[in-house]
Amino acid sequence: MSRSCRVVPAILTDNPQALARMVRQAENFTDFVQIDIMDGRFVPSNSIVCNDIAVVEPQLGWEAHLMVRQPEEHLHCFVMAGARKIVFHLEATSSPLRTVRLIRQLGAKVGLAVKPETPLSTTLSFADAVDSILFLTVHPGFYGAKFLPEVLEKVAEMRARRPCVEIGVDGGIKEGNIAEVAALGLDHVCVGSAILMQPDPAEAFRRLQALVDRATRARKQ
Repeated sequence: MSRSCRVVPAILTDNPQALARMVRQAENFTDFVQIDIMDGRFVPSNSIVCNDIAVVEPQLGWEAHLMVRQPEEHLHCFVMAGARKIVFHLEATSSPLRTVRLIRQLGAKVGLAVKPETPLSTTLSFADAVDSILFLTVHPGFYGAKFLPEVLEKVAEMRARRPCVEIGVDGGIKEGNIAEVAALGLDHVCVGSAILMQPDPAEAFRRLQALVDRATRARKQ
């Protein structure tokens, strides 16, 4: 199956002013971002909250990556703030399918995120119920966390077993490994510090997208 792969800037911060700055920067070079939400319980860190995003009023498309316990309690706020997709963690709720139904009832797309240690067999059992699968290639919660290459084996197997499902990866992606990751046949790669913590985020984004495009073309040949 022929597919393209896009780089999605991932915004992670606990500072509302930094959120506004990163959103405004991203509006100059992309039309879609991921905004990471952390509750200090599911992951060790806290982040900005839904109301902070509503105040910024992003002028681009965005998805909320909810690294929070009981994500079903937070859905309405993020959809009302403008999220096109809600990405929640399989490990964060006792009722994944109920969470999927609630998101769809609110009119948003559904993404399922999985931690590095989650078995692929568990992920596969929910793959047909959601719009996309997001494999975390780090232990979540911080910019700059260590990339875990062993997750790529799960990504490759998911692509082989579900050739039509939308697949992304998130965490520890940089210029040195993004081509290897994109070559697995991904639909999107979420990149945080390697874009938004760089002196020129727009140029960093363009370099990474060029590397992804080259890897994707090579895979098609």
